[in-house]
Amino acid sequence: MDEHLPIEKLHFEAAPSVDRVPGPRSRELRERQSRIESNAVVYPTDVPLAFEEGQGATLKDVDDNYYLDFFAGIGVLNVGHSHPWVTASVAQQAGTLSQTLDFPTEARLELIEKLDEIAPGDLQGNNCVVFGGPTGSDAVEGSIKLAKYNTGNNGLIAFYGAFHGETAGAYSLTADTKYKQPYTPLLAEVEHIPYPDSFHQDKDDEQAVADALAAARRVLEDRFGAMPNPAGVWVEPIQGENGIIVPPEGFLSGLKDLTDAHDVPLIIDEIQTGMGRTGKWFASEYAGVTPDIMPMAKALGSGLPLSATMYHEDLDTWGPGGHTGTFRGFLPAMRASVRAIEYIQSQELLAHSRTEGEYMLERLQGATESNPAIGEVRGRGMYVGIDFTDGEQRSSQELVGAVQTACYEEGALVWTGGDDDTIRLIPPLVMTHDQVETGLDILIEAIESVTAA
Repeated sequence: MDEHLPIEKLHFEAAPSVDRVPGPRSRELRERQSRIESNAVVYPTDVPLAFEEGQGATLKDVDDNYYLDFFAGIGVLNVGHSHPWVTASVAQQAGTLSQTLDFPTEARLELIEKLDEIAPGDLQGNNCVVFGGPTGSDAVEGSIKLAKYNTGNNGLIAFYGAFHGETAGAYSLTADTKYKQPYTPLLAEVEHIPYPDSFHQDKDDEQAVADALAAARRVLEDRFGAMPNPAGVWVEPIQGENGIIVPPEGFLSGLKDLTDAHDVPLIIDEIQTGMGRTGKWFASEYAGVTPDIMPMAKALGSGLPLSATMYHEDLDTWGPGGHTGTFRGFLPAMRASVRAIEYIQSQELLAHSRTEGEYMLERLQGATESNPAIGEVRGRGMYVGIDFTDGEQRSSQELVGAVQTACYEEGALVWTGGDDDTIRLIPPLVMTHDQVETGLDILIEAIESVTAA
């Protein structure tokens, strides 16, 4: 097996193929889970299935039902489940050496060099990479430390609708009262400002951007409203958990101009949007903006836990031990990361993501433009959101839940976003055009049947 294996060879040929779901074995395992595991379990409360095996962009459950996977572990599996080129390298590395803290190894250095090769903008050739804990939240925590250390300031600026993780610092940047309220107080001196969202704010793009940048300018420089000690501004180039909110042109570039003018770093969170998800290695490339600091995770490890923070070399001011983490030397994940990047390159999956993303948008917009339950279809690459509105008899959340159920009953797995009023499509980049087409057939039929009921 090598990096030239075509994407058509990666999947279960039977998918989608379902009988009655959830099947008896899925129900049995879900009941067993509910008896012994925490109430914090979330995904099987909405999609009550138990999975046994995955290949490419397909999954098999314990009752021998086959599904098209349109959420890929929430953007973790960009080259799909159990990719043979990736898993072979993981097995080989695990059988040799798996954990080395931050001692130099070929696997570690090869990944750092590969990340430099795909780094966005001016970071290429001018960056440093630090590994810490294994999750995206850990990478965000590292970015907070780095920004504070370099500026000597404590103030953190983020955006309404943001999701940056659920550790204390990352949660402070996240804007979700529903989940944060029981855990306050979190970090002090955090201020949130509006993210440009033309649809929900009922503004044209130009006005949405102008208002967002005006709010950023106020918090950075207004004598009577500014944060006196800003350490940095944290932003998602596309808000993911908030429902795939794509900011209008001019927002990220305008924000970068402001942070440069006030000598604070711009931290662009590419945890969900990175590693080719949107059709470019990093979504900030669409705006031509180079992050000062860039947290990465999710698809970075290609299914294995791995996070990193890339930043401009001028910010590399901390000394040994400035940022640590036990699993900062997990070599199987580093091998997986390199192989996944190589596979994306060899199969030109960035272009594939753009092409299939354009098809998804065009198909969904055309199929739903006259449906009053659909507010907006938006996205970039294979990263698409379908926003629902309240109906006369059912809320948008109820409609989305019904669509999600109708989809998995026909063999397509989709997930939600926003205030549970958005269907999110985040399939592996290896999903073929035929699979995308079949999945959209299922989704569109589900939307039509649910909203007509």
